[in-house]
Amino acid sequence: MKLEGSCHCGAVHFSLDSNTPTPYQRCYCSICRKTQGGGGYAINLGGDAASMKVRGKKFISIYHARMKEEGARRAHASTAERHFCSRCGSALWLFSPEWPELIHPFASAIDTPLPVPPEHTHLLLDSKASWVEVQAGRKDKKFQHFPEESLLEWHQRHGFAAED
Repeated sequence: MKLEGSCHCGAVHFSLDSNTPTPYQRCYCSICRKTQGGGGYAINLGGDAASMKVRGKKFISIYHARMKEEGARRAHASTAERHFCSRCGSALWLFSPEWPELIHPFASAIDTPLPVPPEHTHLLLDSKASWVEVQAGRKDKKFQHFPEESLLEWHQRHGFAAED
């Protein structure tokens, strides 16, 4: 599926191909919540990095989250790059050099109509803010940390992505 997205002010537009476009995964970690998730969580999709096309690159800024491991004295910069519009602040996508073939656009930045998921996965609930109420449906799955099932595996299980 071809995904097209943009920031709120229109300075940045992007497109990419995705075989995992269903916005089913709600991340409650403090990084997603504070940089993108107004409802207390953020939703990332998956996309093919090689297909990414961007207009307005000069308006893109990158944030590397500060992360502090349990028991560590100091925080370190995450290798993941959170791209956002420097004009309006819209979160656009995440890129991690550990998986160079992938781009994770934020569903909130996508202008293309997206499929409605039959269930949601709520993850990193151990980082959820106390004011956030998890609104889980009967079929939804909840995880204190990361689920073992990948974005691609979830789409394959539901018949939304081709088997590799």
